Amino acid sequence: MSGKALRDLNKILGSEKKNESSSKVSFTKQFVGNADENVEECQKKNSASLVSPQTNGKEIANTTAETGSSEVEYIESENLNDLEDVDASLKALLASLDSKDWVLVCEALNNVRRLSIFHKETILDMLGDVILLVVKSLKNPRSAVCKTAIMTSADIFSAYNDNLIDSLDPLLTQLLLKSSQDKRFVCEAAERALVAMTKWVSPVLLLPKLQPYLKNRNPRIRAKASMCFCRSVPQLGVEGIKAYGIDKLIQTAASQLSDQLPESREAARTLLLELQTVYEKFHDPEDPDMGSWENFCQSKLSPLSAQAVLRVTNIGREGPVLGS
Repeated sequence: MSGKALRDLNKILGSEKKNESSSKVSFTKQFVGNADENVEECQKKNSASLVSPQTNGKEIANTTAETGSSEVEYIESENLNDLEDVDASLKALLASLDSKDWVLVCEALNNVRRLSIFHKETILDMLGDVILLVVKSLKNPRSAVCKTAIMTSADIFSAYNDNLIDSLDPLLTQLLLKSSQDKRFVCEAAERALVAMTKWVSPVLLLPKLQPYLKNRNPRIRAKASMCFCRSVPQLGVEGIKAYGIDKLIQTAASQLSDQLPESREAARTLLLELQTVYEKFHDPEDPDMGSWENFCQSKLSPLSAQAVLRVTNIGREGPVLGS
C-alpha cells in the first residue's frame, strides 16, 4: 500500500471515530433532556391531580396542592360540616394543633373552625391556648398550614368577637405580616381575615391595638394597618367617634397622608372624608366653641398637616377622591 493511500485510510478512520464520539454525546444529551422532560411532565400530572377539587362528604373544598403525597382542602366556612364526635375532637384539639405532622395540624385547624361555628362555647375556656397555637401555624413555612390557620383566624373573629381581645396582639401581628408578603394566595386570605377582624371586633378595643402598627418600619405593614384603621372607625358611629375623640382620629389620619405607599395615603383620605362628614353632623354653628371644619383642623393640627387635610377634604367635596 502506497504512503498516500495509508494516509487517506488514517484520515477515514479518524473521521469515523469523531462521528462515533459526537453521536454518543448527542445521544447522552438527548437522553438527559428526555429524562428531565419526563420528570417535569410527571410532576405536572401529579400536581394537577392534587389541585383538582375534591369533596369530603357534603363539604365542598377548594383544594390546593402541597408537593408530596398529601393534599389539603381549603374549605370555605359556609361549606364546613359539624363534627361527628365533639368530645373526642375537644380532647385531642390542643395536642393535634401542636403536632409535628402538618396534615394533622391542618385537620385540627379545620376542627377549630367547626367548633367555632357550631359549638363556640366549648372552646371558650381554652381560647387563649388555641389562639397561641393558631399563631404558631401562621408562622409555619408550609403554605398549606399557614393558609388554613389564616382561614381559622377569620372564623375565630366571627365567633368570638371581643372575647379574644386579650389574645389579639400576636394574631394581629402575623396577619399583618402575611397580608404584606408576596405569596398571593396567602396574602389574599390574610386580607380577608383582617376584614373579618374589623367587622367583628369592637372598634373601641381594636383601634388602640392598630395604632402602633401605623408607625411600623415596614411600609407594607403600615399600609395594611391603615386600611384596617380606616375600616374600623366608621363602626364607631357618630356618637362613638365623638366619644373616642375626633381630634385624635384626624391627627392619626393626617399622619398617614404623607406615607410612602399609596394604600396608606388612600386610606387616610377616605377616613378624613368620613370624619369631615361626621364633624358636620354634630357641628352646631351657634356654639362658639365649635368652629367650622377648617378652623377645627387648624386648631388641632400643625399648619402643614392642616393644609394637607383641607386640600383632601375640599377636593373630596368637589368630586370623588381618586381611587375612593
